[in-house]
Amino acid sequence: MLHNYRFKNFFSFAEETEVSFELNRHVPASDLVFESPGGTRLSKVLAAIGPNASGKTNVLKPLAFLSWFVAHSFASSKPEDEIPVQAHFFSDSADSEFEIEFEHKGQHYRYSLVVNPERVVHESLHLKTSKFFSFIFRRDWSESDSAYDIRQQKFGFAHREAEKVRPNASLIATAAQYNVPCARELVSYFTRFYTNVNYSGRDHFKTSDVFEATEFFHGRPALRAQMSEILSHLDLGLAEVIIESHNFVEKESGKSEEANIPFGVHRKGKQEQKLPFWYESSGTQAAFVLLEKILPALEQGGIVIIDEMEADLHPDMITAMLDLFIDRERNPHNAQIIFTCHAHEILNELQKDQVLLIEKDTNGVSEVWRLGDMKGIRRDDNLYAKYRAGAYGAVPDL
Repeated sequence: MLHNYRFKNFFSFAEETEVSFELNRHVPASDLVFESPGGTRLSKVLAAIGPNASGKTNVLKPLAFLSWFVAHSFASSKPEDEIPVQAHFFSDSADSEFEIEFEHKGQHYRYSLVVNPERVVHESLHLKTSKFFSFIFRRDWSESDSAYDIRQQKFGFAHREAEKVRPNASLIATAAQYNVPCARELVSYFTRFYTNVNYSGRDHFKTSDVFEATEFFHGRPALRAQMSEILSHLDLGLAEVIIESHNFVEKESGKSEEANIPFGVHRKGKQEQKLPFWYESSGTQAAFVLLEKILPALEQGGIVIIDEMEADLHPDMITAMLDLFIDRERNPHNAQIIFTCHAHEILNELQKDQVLLIEKDTNGVSEVWRLGDMKGIRRDDNLYAKYRAGAYGAVPDL
């Protein structure tokens, strides 16, 4: 369960920036709100809105980066690779800073990272005990010694192995390869970040995404049934979605290859027609791909990070996707979602505490704030109408 994250000097965000799911006691109870095992009130949903080029995608990138770095930096990068971070282009420093607080299996952690393309400068993990955080490990680069100073407290990673960790890899990702229990638990948390964001921005929808989602659902009958039921509800012309295995023969080699193909099933009375999924509407295909990210998070808990939620989706379909998180039966583990969106009608579905506003100034510096933190905003305000009127800022200046 994600509490908050902070970052500094990262893409268009020059100053320290915080994005928080935490809610105070004045926020009324609703299906958008839950209490963590540690007693913190958290939101299930955060929507980020603002003009084009304001930094909306960049506010999601820290989560996508931390997920990759903590869970996969050891296995998916080579020793000579640069770390995929970028400081603000007017900054005098190449170091980007990150911090994230989260709960996992009853433990409240704080993970901190200072990094540049060449190396980790600082990495640490703290565990909350009572009201304070105590460190589990610290890893600091010493420029004078050209080496890392590594200190551990109940982390369990052999010191001589910890000293060998590559400058471009996380200590946690590396320790998990040595089956250190704490590291493996943390990796399991960060692998449950489901996103369409990468270093260069949004991973735009393409036909291959449909086939990847098909392979995902083919091996998971329960989630496949949920997907079919949801899409049938969203698309009135769709009775169900099925996946069939078909053999294909290459003309040149004559080799036979089996592939899983998705079909939309359409019925009229006793008549039935199967339509290959790439002939379905782009909205239905996009929802199919999006559910590949949402349903596993709902099944076991996790964080969904989606840039441009409205891409190829009707605004009513966005509301239906958010309803999956609000529904306590569909979301028993309190999965959370943070997304950017240009379909501002979504403001009619959210409370002020679930809305982030983002702007960029003339110096190319982005800023984000939560609508609920602004003074003078009533809970019964028409958020959509007032936003469109410019009362809150973060609107296009055309």
